[in-house]
Amino acid sequence: MLDIPDEPIDWRAKGFWAPAGKPLPGESIFGGGFTWPLMVVRESAVRANVATMAAYCARHGMDFAPHAKTTMAPLLLRAQLDAGAWGMTVATPNQALVMRNLGVPRVFLANEVLDPVALGWLAAETAAGWDVWFQADSPAGVEAAASAARSGGRLRLLVELGHAGGRTGVRTLDELEAVARAVVAADGLELAGVTGYEGQLSDVPSVDAFLDTLAEGVRRLAGAGLLPERPIVTAGGSAWFDRVVDRLAGAGLGQLILRSGASVTHDDGFYREVTPFNRVPAEGPLHAAMEMWAQIISTPEPGLALAGMGKRDAPIDEGLPIVKEPASGLTVTKLNDHHTYLAVDPGVTVRPGDLVRFGLSHPCTAFDKWRHIPLVDDEHRVVDVLHTYF
Repeated sequence: MLDIPDEPIDWRAKGFWAPAGKPLPGESIFGGGFTWPLMVVRESAVRANVATMAAYCARHGMDFAPHAKTTMAPLLLRAQLDAGAWGMTVATPNQALVMRNLGVPRVFLANEVLDPVALGWLAAETAAGWDVWFQADSPAGVEAAASAARSGGRLRLLVELGHAGGRTGVRTLDELEAVARAVVAADGLELAGVTGYEGQLSDVPSVDAFLDTLAEGVRRLAGAGLLPERPIVTAGGSAWFDRVVDRLAGAGLGQLILRSGASVTHDDGFYREVTPFNRVPAEGPLHAAMEMWAQIISTPEPGLALAGMGKRDAPIDEGLPIVKEPASGLTVTKLNDHHTYLAVDPGVTVRPGDLVRFGLSHPCTAFDKWRHIPLVDDEHRVVDVLHTYF
């Protein structure tokens, strides 16, 4: 069970109308305790998504360590852990610090760590019994980790394979083996497995080729006696986890862990288009849990309306918000800091003060804009409040 901080809701909480006091369970978001814009998360969609991913991983013999950086919301992390998630993935040492203080039992830090302060802390927490792993893709990363381990503690690393034009990770199997040998040779370090990230690849053949190379790398390191008997093998963003299952599950490589973070809330944009359940619909689906409510604040000319929502409230890096209510007649064309431009179809009437419900694209850059987010039922009554820690 995670430790869920009991945080006060006051004038610092965007969207919460502080003079009305903290919202009570069962209060409607339209009852006067909130103001606009307001981002909410629907509990029913979250519960369905968590159950879907737990069942999917169980069917295919995969463990699940969803990427916590998507939401950094303890209530959502706890829902995933309660459903059987093996642990949580993070991107930075600071996110690992948050996980440690929340009581997450296992964490995979999906990056190389070179900061001696962070490495010293990781070594101390490992020595204290915390299960934490991170990546290495260079001799410099191995040496930095080994230097931290000399002060006490033992650090567990996975070597990372990348691909041309991608992010981190060595580009060849020869480099993968060289880094693996450096880890094994260093005092205080333990080589736990192999990791990779396929999410930036654009099509099934390139994803499959990368995952086949990853599997080849695991077999090569195992054949050289560099890996433990059951190494950790981890991959799987939110766009290609079906291909990870297809290429790696059942291959006898070790403990397989998916890291798909966006699945907990899904979206009405980028992930709606790229979800693997579009390719394997019988295995899904996922449901969009995020939505934004904002008022029309101006209708200055025919065919144009402005909503009081902007880039400080809604993500636009993976597509613009879409209008979900009213069901037709309004289209988002661009956002400023605090304004959303809406094209209004001929014959459609919209007035200042009207409320509009928006669907959002890309949860990873939606949650970090909101420190407190109402968790609501399907009638938009408050169930709880999500607090985020970015």
